[in-house]
Amino acid sequence: MPTDETKNGTKKARQLESYRVDDANQFLTTDNGLLLTNTDDSLKAGERGPTLLEDFHFREKITHFDHERIPERVVHARGFGAHGYFQPYESMAEYTKARFLQDPGVKTPVFVRFSTVVGSRGSADTVRDVRGFAVKFYTEDGNLDIVGNNIPVFFIQDAIKFPDIVHAIKPEPDNDLPQATSAHDTFWDFVVNTTETAHMVMWLMSDRAIPRSFRMMEGFGVNTFRFINAGGRARFVKFHWKPLLGVHSLVRDEAQKLSGKDPDFHRRDLWDAVNQGNYPEFEFGVQMLDEEREFDFGFDILDPTKLWPEELVPVKIIGKITLDRNVDNFFAETEQVAFCPANIVPGIDFSNDPLLQGRLFSYEDTQLSRLGGPNFREIPINRPVVPVHNNQRDGMHRMSIHPGKVSYSPNALAKGAPAPAAEEQGGFVHCAQRVDGHTVRARSRSFRDHYSQATLFWNSMSAAEKEHIVDAFHFEAGSVKDKNIKQAVADMFARVAPELGAQIAAGIGVNPPVKAAPNGVTAASPKLSQENTIKSAKTRKVAILIENGVCPASVQAMKDALCAAGAAAETVSCTLSAVAAKDGTQLMPDKDFTTTPSLVYDAVYIPGGAQHVDALGKNIDARNFVNEATLHKKTVAATDEAVEFLRATDVGPLLSSLPDAAQTAWVNQGIVVAKGAAELKPFLTEFVDQLAMHRHWGRPK
Repeated sequence: MPTDETKNGTKKARQLESYRVDDANQFLTTDNGLLLTNTDDSLKAGERGPTLLEDFHFREKITHFDHERIPERVVHARGFGAHGYFQPYESMAEYTKARFLQDPGVKTPVFVRFSTVVGSRGSADTVRDVRGFAVKFYTEDGNLDIVGNNIPVFFIQDAIKFPDIVHAIKPEPDNDLPQATSAHDTFWDFVVNTTETAHMVMWLMSDRAIPRSFRMMEGFGVNTFRFINAGGRARFVKFHWKPLLGVHSLVRDEAQKLSGKDPDFHRRDLWDAVNQGNYPEFEFGVQMLDEEREFDFGFDILDPTKLWPEELVPVKIIGKITLDRNVDNFFAETEQVAFCPANIVPGIDFSNDPLLQGRLFSYEDTQLSRLGGPNFREIPINRPVVPVHNNQRDGMHRMSIHPGKVSYSPNALAKGAPAPAAEEQGGFVHCAQRVDGHTVRARSRSFRDHYSQATLFWNSMSAAEKEHIVDAFHFEAGSVKDKNIKQAVADMFARVAPELGAQIAAGIGVNPPVKAAPNGVTAASPKLSQENTIKSAKTRKVAILIENGVCPASVQAMKDALCAAGAAAETVSCTLSAVAAKDGTQLMPDKDFTTTPSLVYDAVYIPGGAQHVDALGKNIDARNFVNEATLHKKTVAATDEAVEFLRATDVGPLLSSLPDAAQTAWVNQGIVVAKGAAELKPFLTEFVDQLAMHRHWGRPK
């Protein structure tokens, strides 16, 4: 018979209590109980030297972290991928002997996976987060993985801190809240106590953290690698991916609403674009530095919290990736793909970047847990396109069948096969570098500057982008419950820019920061602002509102103009039933106000037609549709009678200066109007130009 204690759960609670560990006022130890003096720096050969494999604490900490989730990825769990190819524009033989970068006539197959970092597989696409941008090249020398993000820097300088930053930003362990967001106490507690995060947090609070789509998102290799040419000369390199559609973002309100309305917004956008033949394209570029210039800058080029300003080190565009095929099976390909920055080819090598050094171990270790053992490279999506010959045998999920007795080297029974390849035969040889230093757990003094590039980033933003950064701080840090942490956030970012700290303080309800001494950075890097990106109407999507009595000629003229510009249109009505146009023809709506929100379109057009406009004016969903597009600074247009419909929406104040006379193409802050025009060509041309602008940030709230 169950006792009262068993029934009410007291016994179970007592059992759980016996496993509870109180870390308060305790010293830090390893899992073996060894007291630790430092958990912030890896063991290195010299302050700027390579991380040492003998660092048992680093290995224990990272190994434990890498195995914390089964089978979901610990980070980058929610992802979406596509197949494609890479083609160089020119031979890069002067800089690297990597064979896939030699012949402009050769296409190298690739698989690209985009992802959010913090959220689970079931979280939403449009959360404020870093985005992963991982590229697997299936080269003739084996697989090359460039594992990057849509932000060029990282939160931390040393990989040993990676478990800490992820633990801090993940849902809090006592209640597993909140999901996929930095808007909580533990993240900001870590930030204010780890000031090396300042630069990355500025990017995270910027529009870069809520991209319009994967197709309009920049990619960065983050870490510093080396190119090595056939003569053995090495250069430091950073990798870049630049979208040919430009770099564009959502606004916070829009991103948050999309998380509920369409949590698969980015996935769906990529899938549809590939299926429609609007193949996403990204140019591949590199920043290169001669090794002799390693110490020429006011920052350490190996510090992963720093970028190399493009004004100082230009990006050389060397080729292009085109994504032209969707996956056949999400799990078999996107979910099972395994990236690792240690997967390199001759002509590319590592640097002593301490974040990279740790990633070389961590990614491999993660796959062992997530994919069940050492044979994860035999999964089809991970297999190289070249033959694999080695003496590795057995293990979980082994697929290759090796006949014969020999699985060791050297040997005579198999006549020495498989034999090592000489460098002249394409064998990989590490870049020769001198390593000399005392074994220390410390960080280079050149990594101590935590604020100058955060200020550079702030200085580089447009007025609208700065406004969005302050708004993001207001929401994210304003969600913190501990007032001391909130105060520390305002104080910390006053060191980035006094006006930023003051605006944060005012928004989150804490005292104005004590005036911080200027850090002396007045420079800006225009390349960092999205205001200076490519602007195009190509692949943009426009909603055309239609009801009974709509002018069919206007609808068709807009569709034709958008098609010619590489954009697309969908008709939206109050229901999915056929609409009787002004001339009696039947138009079938693509969507209705129930099945699609204004959020998924880049612009809205309302054609003329008295009956049609009267019906829209009586429909609150139609007015809200236009109001939301107006709020999010999108292009809104109308012709003839529909101009009066716009006056009854939030567009109304922007029409106050509209003349009463006929207008062929009147424009104000992205509002485009034509009334009484003999022909629509000037209006349509202006509309497409305004659509290409992405948003109209000068529009008043």
